[in-house]
Amino acid sequence: MKYPVYERFYTWQGEGVHLGRAAYFIRLYGCPQACPWCDSAGTWHRDYRPDGVTLMGANELAEVVRAESPDGAVVVITGGEPILFDLAPLTDALHALGRRVHIETSGIAPLRGALDWVTLSPKPSGQPPIPEVVARADEVKIIVHDPGDIQAGLDTLTGLPDEAVIWLHPEWSKARERDLSVLNAITQAVKENPRLRAGYQMHKLYRADDLDAHSDKRLIPLGGNAELGY
Repeated sequence: MKYPVYERFYTWQGEGVHLGRAAYFIRLYGCPQACPWCDSAGTWHRDYRPDGVTLMGANELAEVVRAESPDGAVVVITGGEPILFDLAPLTDALHALGRRVHIETSGIAPLRGALDWVTLSPKPSGQPPIPEVVARADEVKIIVHDPGDIQAGLDTLTGLPDEAVIWLHPEWSKARERDLSVLNAITQAVKENPRLRAGYQMHKLYRADDLDAHSDKRLIPLGGNAELGY
């Protein structure tokens, strides 16, 4: 099994329950969702395709993780859409190192592999998550580009475990420009339903990912500002 690796880098988790935790990210190439505000558009958008994508086996990736991050750092498999791939060989290789393995996914296909944490980010404007992934989710991240995205995201979560955390994240350009229609809608939703939590992409304030030589630093402005790189 070879995985198309768009980028890999060592940083810290900028979102969700594991905010601030040291994390090695493996970003796989390819996604059918084509969100117009995507902040990883290089993984699928025809205008931002890289010159080449490195194919790496599970053991090869595990060795890179071992060499480029210390014991105790979690590994986050993201994309693109990583759920499209059989992750079992990769999760097995990473567990053999003693690493916890997380996934960030829109949940459109069955999970394959032993995953320690599942972050579900539903895309109601595209393919919704399948029920078996909703039932496995440890946390949910609903991206709010428009106030209506809150309810649309929640409507995809039938069968979500009671203990799963639900985050409302302002889409980054809306957060950066302090779009009050989005920020106030998140605040109001959290006040009305205490199960919800207001989220933010803290790593983008720090520009933490940019500090790793392997991260993609091309200017990809979907949902953002080309001058800032996102």
